[in-house]
Amino acid sequence: MASAFVTAFEILSFGAIIVLVVLGLGIIASMMGIFNFAQGEFVLLGAYVTYLAHSRGIPIWAGMAAAPFIVGGIGFVLEALIIRRFYAAPIVAMLGTYALGLIIRESVRGLIGGFYLTVPEPIGGSIDIGTMHISTWRFTIIIITLLVMGGCFLLLSRTSFGLRVRATLENPALARVSGISTPLIYGATFAFGAALAGLAGALIVPVFSLFADLGIRFLIQGFVAVMVGGVGSFIGPVAGAGLIGTLSAALPWVMAPVVADVLVFVLAIVFIKFRPQGLIAGKGV
Repeated sequence: MASAFVTAFEILSFGAIIVLVVLGLGIIASMMGIFNFAQGEFVLLGAYVTYLAHSRGIPIWAGMAAAPFIVGGIGFVLEALIIRRFYAAPIVAMLGTYALGLIIRESVRGLIGGFYLTVPEPIGGSIDIGTMHISTWRFTIIIITLLVMGGCFLLLSRTSFGLRVRATLENPALARVSGISTPLIYGATFAFGAALAGLAGALIVPVFSLFADLGIRFLIQGFVAVMVGGVGSFIGPVAGAGLIGTLSAALPWVMAPVVADVLVFVLAIVFIKFRPQGLIAGKGV
């Protein structure tokens, strides 16, 4: 019983990490109609900012708090200078963001020298429940993920910013003539998605360490999760992230990890083949 509980907790904590990564990717894909293939590298940047703060003697919490703002600012600048030019051609946008991701990844690789660097957990130890021991930091990640999900939902559905975002998604031309600055909305939306990826990277770096390819795995799983969940809504990518994250964490307990990774993608491809609109079909994209 205790072993099953710990296993379930590990699966839940990994699923929470995937949800964090997918939130930003899903918001950009759903609201802007493009897949950001640099999202994994935004995760990497968030992890690097946290490591940099720690290496300079700054409290880890401060680095984690700064990471989403710094990465979001970088995303805002990149959207204004480069990505904005590709909205009319989504395929070109994917190639452009992939190239940006490659530049970011190799730049970080040069800065850290290709090493695996560790960052301690801000909250160490474990929570003991009888004979069961669960990581305090992984439990914290789950709580933060739930709070971020709730905050994102309220921001997009209950605020004037969310109303402008949804209006721009639904009918950009009508939004413009109504006085909404669509370029500013696109820039803010992209920056917000990048900031969420930066937060994900900051939170997971104590668990996975910092290395140049940190974001690649999460980008692939995030992309599959968005496709399985469905583009065009907030709930769809989150549902896809929960499903893919659960499968990715659960299957290695019963089979070889390499086989489990392949099986997850095969199942996702089969699902998308028969239900291309995803678990929850959205509109507008």
